[in-house]
Amino acid sequence: MKTPVERIGFMQGRLSALVDGKIQAFPWNEWREEFSRAKPLGLTRMEWTIDQERLRENPLITEGGRSAIMRLSRGNAVEIPSLTGDCFMQAPFWKANGQAQETLLADLDLVLASCAAIGIEFVVIPLVDNGKIETSEQAESLLSALLDRSASLMKQGVKIVFESDLPPAELAQFIAKFPSDVFGINYDIGNSAALGYDCGEEIAAYAPRIRNVHVKDRARGGTTVPLGTGAAELAKAIRLIEGAGYSGQYILQTARAADGDHAGALARYRDMTVRWIEEAGR
Repeated sequence: MKTPVERIGFMQGRLSALVDGKIQAFPWNEWREEFSRAKPLGLTRMEWTIDQERLRENPLITEGGRSAIMRLSRGNAVEIPSLTGDCFMQAPFWKANGQAQETLLADLDLVLASCAAIGIEFVVIPLVDNGKIETSEQAESLLSALLDRSASLMKQGVKIVFESDLPPAELAQFIAKFPSDVFGINYDIGNSAALGYDCGEEIAAYAPRIRNVHVKDRARGGTTVPLGTGAAELAKAIRLIEGAGYSGQYILQTARAADGDHAGALARYRDMTVRWIEEAGR
């Protein structure tokens, strides 16, 4: 059984300087260094990121890049169990048609195969912001494309987890359309708080389908803020998640350090999350 700290990871880029002022983007200049920076923090998990821009140049996608990732992973004892596919939110295949959709589905297949090649188990597809499902046709397009890939996902050992802005009951109905062995939910504590959802209602509605958790705090209707300063009931959410039988990882997708001390900020957030997990087990 893993200790609380062994269950905590970080979103790739959180140990690098901001890229073009964005809170999250693939850290092209520092991705290698993040492995060695994570080691002294006791962080043994990293969630990879991939953007639509330069997608096929991302180290995950190239054979040489994957070799470097595996070497750095082993050398620093930092595993990569999950990936956030910001590329799917930036260019959602379920909103495209014809040849454009075929091209984006080829990108999806490439990402899934690349994840399988280095043992990434969970791929987060964000159905938020530009990826938000807005019509029944888009919902059907998403469902059809992914159900068609259920068998190959099973063979690859990859699971898709959706991050969604749907209310609890609607999200429970949505995820029920997908087989539970290869599809689940990525629960983002901060996003739910920003939307004004009650974490108790959410977890009661679909706890068995939660496969990955993002630890974040946001202001109600606003942006990401340091843990403990926003609307998220972080201790309560983690207590309920743990109480529902969750034994997976918690990924720090937290606010960036205003003073540039990203390692110091992550260390504080790590300790806070460890405490919440420990308190949930008492």
